[in-house]
Amino acid sequence: MEHSTDVPESPPPPADPTRANDYDSFAEAYSADTENNLLNAYHERPAMVALAGDVAGRRILDAGCGSGPLSAALRDRGAVVTGIDASAGMLALARQRLGGDAVLHVVDIGDPLPFADGAFDDVVASLVLHYLEDWGPTLAEIRRVLKPGGRLIASVEHPFVSYAIQDPRPDYFATTSYSFDWTFNGQSFPMTFWRKPLHTMTDAFTAAGFRLSVISEPQPDPAARELFPGRFDDLSRKISFLFFVVEVERSDTGSDNEGP
Repeated sequence: MEHSTDVPESPPPPADPTRANDYDSFAEAYSADTENNLLNAYHERPAMVALAGDVAGRRILDAGCGSGPLSAALRDRGAVVTGIDASAGMLALARQRLGGDAVLHVVDIGDPLPFADGAFDDVVASLVLHYLEDWGPTLAEIRRVLKPGGRLIASVEHPFVSYAIQDPRPDYFATTSYSFDWTFNGQSFPMTFWRKPLHTMTDAFTAAGFRLSVISEPQPDPAARELFPGRFDDLSRKISFLFFVVEVERSDTGSDNEGP
């Protein structure tokens, strides 16, 4: 995820580490910053939409929907979208974007999901799984609410970025957390991500009952070349995010609800 590069005139007050990942504290600033930036608006989000493909008529759960830009993009393509997020502040912004009839729930993806078995054709999880130490319970719940043949489309911080670039460490194969501050308008907000090697990610999908369909490292949207000269070429040569499409086997009898 990209954050503001504004440099305050004096050092900002230290962030409270007990409020790590508290999006309510900077929901508006984060939403504004990521609305049209290079990494989110012209790289991660278009890649998610492209991997989703033809979604007309499909029931999609946007898990960790934030202020709703991906939900809006999928809805514009004909999907029936339900959004969940742990941040009430983010969901308030999503409701402003999507309208009063949008189906939005305050739900942490680490908790049980308030939906019936087989309720969705697809789940999209945009840059959220790397907040979790253990993917197992969350993937099991996502698997439960997907119908047979359903898909999970997920993006995460690329494991090599967190291992060698963002916060270098000696052991690539360990599952460890790292913390840093995002700065918006001179204020710092503490964040904590969990990093895993690639095989731990794919093993988690398999253990939850998914079949791996796609692992992708897509290029940014070519439309960004003129908008972000120099930075576009730099991003085109470097890794940033890793994308997965995993599927529930159609023969799987774990959920009998095929939906309409």
